[in-house]
Amino acid sequence: MFAVVRTGGKQYRVAAGDRIVVEKLAGEAGEVITLGDILLAGEGAELTPVDGLTVSAEIVAQAKADKVIVFKKRRRHNYRRRNGHRQQHTILKIMAIGTTNAAATPAVASEGDAPAAQA
Repeated sequence: MFAVVRTGGKQYRVAAGDRIVVEKLAGEAGEVITLGDILLAGEGAELTPVDGLTVSAEIVAQAKADKVIVFKKRRRHNYRRRNGHRQQHTILKIMAIGTTNAAATPAVASEGDAPAAQA
């Protein structure tokens, strides 16, 4: 099963076991977070409804991207500026794609099991 999630203003197609690099999210390495903004989900060519669907992910690391050099120059004006920038990002490992209600709701016993439960 796959899902398309939105985080940090970008969209990512994820499946269980994938590792993705996203804009910095709050949390420490080893914490499990829930990505709730799901745009699309499905398996193969079939799409499934996204109501109540969540993606759980583990934070692998908080890291920085490669340095980007910002260089400004104006010809014949003795004007040069050099700056560097390293964007912070979070590395996530997708654990599972599923519903939030499945774990929270206990199984309801059928009427046939009721006498056995009382005995």
